[in-house]
Amino acid sequence: MFNKKPLSHYHPLLYWLRVNQRRLFRWLHWSFSSRKYSLYCETELRLPHRYKKHTSKLIRRLGDSDIKLQYNKVINLKIAVKKLNGVLIKPGEYFSFCRLVGKPTQKKGFVEGMELSFGEARKGIGGGICQISNLIHWLALHSELKIIERANHSFDPFPDEGRVLPFGSGAAIFYNYIDLVLYNPTDNIFQMVFTVGENQLEGELLCDHSREYTYHVYEKQHAFTKKQDIIYRQNEIWRDVLTKQNVGGSALCLNSTMLYKNKVVVKYSVDKERVQN
Repeated sequence: MFNKKPLSHYHPLLYWLRVNQRRLFRWLHWSFSSRKYSLYCETELRLPHRYKKHTSKLIRRLGDSDIKLQYNKVINLKIAVKKLNGVLIKPGEYFSFCRLVGKPTQKKGFVEGMELSFGEARKGIGGGICQISNLIHWLALHSELKIIERANHSFDPFPDEGRVLPFGSGAAIFYNYIDLVLYNPTDNIFQMVFTVGENQLEGELLCDHSREYTYHVYEKQHAFTKKQDIIYRQNEIWRDVLTKQNVGGSALCLNSTMLYKNKVVVKYSVDKERVQN
């Protein structure tokens, strides 16, 4: 047996029609859904309590890719940050990355950066803004915010170079139907603040109330495996929720949950001794 590809993979016109159909469905959902989306950004005031802070390196050498695409990515991130910085997620509200950032176009100032699609890394207008969706997803994992929609890339394009977060803990974006959507089920207000520095993208998750719990997100069962001459990378992403205050000298783990189970095709060479057959 073989895996059938959708018709949209066989002809550019069919692909274009399918993409625009799915974009239309998303736009209709935004327009007529009863969901209340967070749209207000407060850039003058910061909420008083920090839940989580994280920084990620802006320029990374990714295999043999054109380094210019990395510098272009910084331009794209600065535009995206202007749309996202200071966003408030109030009780009962949904956060949509695509709705806030909008469609990346040249008219808006976006340039060609690296995007991952059709099983390869290639140029695309707005490429690289996944770096900030990855950061937002990581911040949300360390809070009571619920992840309603999130997609992972279906392949691993480059070997690790300065990776800090566990493999497979990111959030892919493709306007507008591959989105990162969060929901605030609490009575608290959350705020996300971002800075594009000289070398780092920095993000903070703030709240109007101090946090009650701490969170530990990590991977298990990481491995490279081989099947029918194809190498896969796999792991599990887990999260522990712990008490904020130490009990008897150490924090208590209230629950431990597997969030994601990843298995994707590897696009680069892996040393034989690292591969499990």
